[in-house]
Amino acid sequence: MKIEHLALNVEDPLEFARWYVEHLGFTVKRRVMAAPWAHFLADDSGTVMLEIYGNRDVPLPDYRTMHPGSLHLALVSADVPADVARLTAAGAKPDGEIQNMPNGDSMTFLRDPWGLTLQLVKRGEPMI
Repeated sequence: MKIEHLALNVEDPLEFARWYVEHLGFTVKRRVMAAPWAHFLADDSGTVMLEIYGNRDVPLPDYRTMHPGSLHLALVSADVPADVARLTAAGAKPDGEIQNMPNGDSMTFLRDPWGLTLQLVKRGEPMI
């Protein structure tokens, strides 16, 4: 089976989707411009999607207090320090230092403006 999307219930789906399009290069594949404001966002490969929506009938996850080990969105970065600087200027907050691993991997965590953890990773040997 192939993953179609991962759904995230967020506090401000319109602004969340806009930020991901503007700063992470996602594209809107489908959207509903009424509650719950669902947006299907594809990464730059066009094969992986996030569904962003604001369903107030269920508890809203507190992404800001979740440990990165519990939930994070890992994104491939060609230049981790440059992407950290660019995303920080756009409102993300660093959540740890850049780690350079013996296998050639480089990675770090950031929090998007809504507290969801983003992991930026540059693999010494790409996995996909």
